Amino acid sequence: MKIAVIGQSLFGQEVYCQLRKEGHEVVGVFTIPDKDGKADPLGLEAEKDGVPVFKFPRWRARGQALPEVVAKYQALGAELNVLPFCSQFIPMEVINAPRHGSIIYHPSLLPRHRGASAINWTLIHGDKKGGFTIFWADDGLDTGDLLLQKECDVLPDDTVSTLYNRFLFPEGIKGMVQAVRLIAEGTAPRRPQPEEGATYEGIQKKETARINWDQPAEAIHNWIRGNDKVPGAWTEACGQKLTFFNSTLNTSGLVAQGESLPIPGAHRPGLVTKAGLILFGNDDRMLLVKNIQLEDGKMMPASQFFKGSASSALELTEEELATAEAVRSSWMRILPNVPEVEDSTDFFKSGAASVDVVRLVEEVKELCDRLELENEDVYMATTFGDFIQLLVRKLRGEDDESECVINYVEKAVKKLTLQMPYQLFIGGEFVDAEGAKTYSTINPTDGSVICQVSLAQVSDVDKAVAAAKEAFENGLWGKINARDRGRLLYRLADLMEQHQEELATIEALDAGAVYTLALKTHVGMSIQTFRYFAGWCDKIQGATIPINQARPNRNLTLTKKEPVGVCGIVIPWNYPLMMLSWKTAACLAAGNTVVIKPAQVTPLTALKFAELTLKAGIPKGVVNILPGSGSLVGQRLSDHPDVRKIGFTGSTEVGKHIMKSCALSNVKKVSLELGGKSPLIIFADCDLNKAVQMGMSSVFFNKGENCIAAGRLFVEDSIHDQFVQKVVEEVGKMKIGNPLDRDTNHGPQNHEAHLRKLVEYCQRGVKEGATLVCGGNQVPRPGFFFQPTVFTDVEDHMYIAKEESFGPIMIISRFADGDVDAVLSRANATEFGLASGVFTRDINKALYVSDKLQAGTVFVNTYNKTDVAAPFGGFKQSGFGKDLGNETLSVGLLSSKHLSKATKGQVLSPILGCHTDQHSWWLVSSSWEGTLLGLMYLLRQQWKGYVCITCSSHRRTGG
Repeated sequence: MKIAVIGQSLFGQEVYCQLRKEGHEVVGVFTIPDKDGKADPLGLEAEKDGVPVFKFPRWRARGQALPEVVAKYQALGAELNVLPFCSQFIPMEVINAPRHGSIIYHPSLLPRHRGASAINWTLIHGDKKGGFTIFWADDGLDTGDLLLQKECDVLPDDTVSTLYNRFLFPEGIKGMVQAVRLIAEGTAPRRPQPEEGATYEGIQKKETARINWDQPAEAIHNWIRGNDKVPGAWTEACGQKLTFFNSTLNTSGLVAQGESLPIPGAHRPGLVTKAGLILFGNDDRMLLVKNIQLEDGKMMPASQFFKGSASSALELTEEELATAEAVRSSWMRILPNVPEVEDSTDFFKSGAASVDVVRLVEEVKELCDRLELENEDVYMATTFGDFIQLLVRKLRGEDDESECVINYVEKAVKKLTLQMPYQLFIGGEFVDAEGAKTYSTINPTDGSVICQVSLAQVSDVDKAVAAAKEAFENGLWGKINARDRGRLLYRLADLMEQHQEELATIEALDAGAVYTLALKTHVGMSIQTFRYFAGWCDKIQGATIPINQARPNRNLTLTKKEPVGVCGIVIPWNYPLMMLSWKTAACLAAGNTVVIKPAQVTPLTALKFAELTLKAGIPKGVVNILPGSGSLVGQRLSDHPDVRKIGFTGSTEVGKHIMKSCALSNVKKVSLELGGKSPLIIFADCDLNKAVQMGMSSVFFNKGENCIAAGRLFVEDSIHDQFVQKVVEEVGKMKIGNPLDRDTNHGPQNHEAHLRKLVEYCQRGVKEGATLVCGGNQVPRPGFFFQPTVFTDVEDHMYIAKEESFGPIMIISRFADGDVDAVLSRANATEFGLASGVFTRDINKALYVSDKLQAGTVFVNTYNKTDVAAPFGGFKQSGFGKDLGNETLSVGLLSSKHLSKATKGQVLSPILGCHTDQHSWWLVSSSWEGTLLGLMYLLRQQWKGYVCITCSSHRRTGG
C-alpha cells in the first residue's frame, strides 16, 4: 500500500521503519517543524531514505484547511494515512482523502481516557488495566470506530515512563503494523466505540498538578506517579514549590522516623529519611517519594532534602579534566545551537529532550569504560558543572550519600586492638535492632561478657529482606557485568586476608577457636572460598542443546543461568566465618543478594565481615547480617515470601522444620547440611601411626565441633588394643588452654549449654555400659573446657553409638578381622550420611569400601581434607545440596531457563510476527536484518523470559 505517515517522535520513527520493512511504500511523511534547530526523529529517518518530508507549521487557519497544504498532500496519492501519536489537528479533507481512510494510535483502552493525557489519567485513576487502541479517525476527539486494542496489567509503581517503555511503545509499534496488515488483507474490523464508560480528562499542566492531601495514600501515590516527569505533582512546603517524583507504596520494613517536613494541608508532616521522603494519606498509610525537584529546577534525592547543596566542588586531576573536556564535546554535539558549553549551561534549557538524555548517558558510559550512569543522573545534575562533579564522584567511587558510621567495641588482645561492630547490618548500614534490643555474647574461655550485640526482631528481618530485594531488582549488583562482580569479590578476599589476624582473634575470642587453627582454617579457608567463587563469576554459562528438527524450520535451544534473588543464610556456631563464606561466596558469585543469620552465640566475625564488604565496595543491600535467635529470625526468613532460597547448616530437627516452612511459604529452594554420625573404618593393614594421627584429628579437630567429625570409629580386632593405647597416649599430650596461646591445641567448647550437653552425653554412655577410657568431664578451670574423651566397648544399640556428640568424644567399636561387609553394614546403619573414612593399604579394599559407604564424602587414608574446589554435602538425613565446588552454583543459587522454539507458523516479512506472554517472546522473521532488529528490541526492553527466534528465507532457514 501507499502510505502517508503523519506524526512525530521515536514512536513515529519506529512505525515508519517497520511499515517500510513490511514492504509498504511510504509516499510522504508529515511531522512537526524543527525545534531549536533540531529535527524530529521521524523526519530525520525519512529524509535519509529519500522520502518526501513536510513540516507544516499549521494545517488550517480559522478552522479551514489550507488549500496549499491539502494540495501537497493529495499529490502524493496515499491510500492510507497512519497517525502514530499525532499531536496536530488534521483537517478532514486529509483524514478522508485516502481510499482506506486514516488510523490513529491512542495510549488508552478507548472509550476510557479520551484526550491527550491518557497515560497520565490511566495512572491517576488507579486503573488496574492499561493498554492502547488503534481506531479509524473521524471528526470527533478519539471517538472513531475501533480497529484493534491490546491491554496490559498496570503495576503498582508504574509511572508514565515505565508503562510507556514496557508496553505502550513496543507493543504499540507492533499493533500499528498489525493494523496496517489487516487493512491490506481486507480484514480490518470497524467496531463503533461504546459510549458506556467513556471518559475525557483534560491535558495535565503544571498548574493543575497540585497535590490534594485530603485523600488516601494510594490516591496521592497515583497522582504523583500519574504526573511523574511531566508535568510533575507539586505542593508548597518550606516556602517554595516542591515537585515529587518516583513514588512507591512499597514501604515494607520502613520505619516512620526522620526529620519532619511540614506540608500545609497534609494529614501529617512528611518525614525525610535515608530511604526518601515518607508522606501520609488521610488514612494514615505511608507512601515513599525518592526524588524532589526544587523551585529552581534542581533535582535531588529526597533523602538529601535538609542537607542543602552538595559538598564543596572537587578539584579535578589532569586525567579528570581531560574526561570533562571529552564530555563537553558530547554536550556540544547534542546541543548544536549552544555556541559554547560552560559550567552554567543547563542541558534542558538549551533544548535537550528525553531522547538526548539517553544519547548523553550512552556516550558517557562508552567514554568512561561502562561507568554505571542512569538517565536519572542527568535530571539530578542539569548544568554542565554539576554533571561533571557528579561524574567525577562516581568515577572516584564517592557518589554514595555519606560514609557509613560504624560503632565499635574495642578490645586489646595479644598486641592487637580489635574493633568489633555490634549492631545489625541492613542496607549497607549498621543499625540498632527494633526497640534497641540487645543480648550478651560470651567469651567461652572465661565466661565473661565480650559486648552487647543488637538482637534482631521480625521487623528487622523484613527491613533486611526489603533491602536485599531492592539491591537485587534495582541496584547496581544486578546491573554490573559478571567480571566486575568477580572483581569486587576478589577485593573482598584481599581485605579478609589483610585482616586475617584480627578475624582469627575475634573467632578465638567469640567462638573459642584455637587461634592457629582459626588463622589457617576458619579464616584461611574463608579467603580461599571467596577467591575461588570470584573466579567463577564470569564462567557461569548455559549450553546449546540439540533438539528435534521440525521442517521447514531448523531449531536451536539455548539455556541461560540466572540468579534466584534474595537468599537467606542460617549458619552454625562451630565455624562462624567459614560457614558464612562457604554459603555466601557462591550466592554472591551467582548474582544473588543475601540476608545472613549468624549463630546467636557467635555473631562477631560476621559483623566484622559486614564492615569489610563496605570497604570492598559491595553495593548496599547486597549483604545483610542479623544476629538473633533462630526461632525468630531464622523462622521469619524461612517464611518470608520475598526470600527465594534458604541455605542452612545445623541440626536435622531444625532442618526438617525449615524445609516445611519453605514449602508452605513460597516453595523456596533449600540446601541443608544437617547432623552427622560419620563412620571411620580402620583396617589392620593400615599405616597405624598415620591412622592414629588422623583418627585423633577426625574426632578432636576444632574441639570436636566439626560437622564431619568421625562420630564412630570401627577398629579391626587385631589392632584394636594397640590403637586405643596409642590414642590415649596422644590425648595425654594435648595442651588444653587459652585458645589465644600459640601452643594451645584444645580450647573451650563454644558455649555453656553445649558443655552441659557433652557432660550428659558421657554420663549416658557410662550408664549404658561403654568403657570410659579417659576424659568425660569438664576441666576444672574457668570457662567451658571439656576433656578430650575416649570410649571403647561401644555396642551398636547404645545412644552414643547412634547420636552425634558434636564434641571431643571418640567412640570406638571393634569388628572381627576380615569381616568387611559386616562392618560396612554397621557403618551404614544410621540415618546420617555426611562423611566417612577408611584406612587401609589395600587399594582394592579402599575402593570397595568407599563405594559402599553411604556418605557424601569418603576420606581414604586421611580425614578432614576439604577443599574449596571439592563439592561438600550429605546423604539421607544429613541433608541435600552442596557447598563448595562448581556444583554449588547449580544447586538452588541459579535458575536455568531455556530459549527455544521455532515453529513453522506464519513467516512475516521481514519482522514482527510475534507472540508474547508472561514467559516467552517468539519472533518469526524472513530476514537476518529483521532478526537483528528483534534482538535489538529485546535488549532495549531488557526482556527477561524465553526468547524464540525463527528466521527463514527462500534460500536458507535457521533459528
